[in-house]
Amino acid sequence: MDLVTKTMPFGKYKGKLLCDVPEHYLVWMKRQGFPEGKLGMWLNTLYEIRVNGLEEILTNLKKMKS
Repeated sequence: MDLVTKTMPFGKYKGKLLCDVPEHYLVWMKRQGFPEGKLGMWLNTLYEIRVNGLEEILTNLKKMKS
């Protein structure tokens, strides 16, 4: 659920829900190195979801949230 409830704490997409951070930004962050801790884990998970075409996971999580 954190992927669809937590917000980006810094950078160009500060304040946006993690699930709404664009794929190109996740790809850039992957190259730069994800931050340590839970945030890095969440961003890496989002990266894997996006590059593997598994956005349906995010759609289902968003439905469960509301």
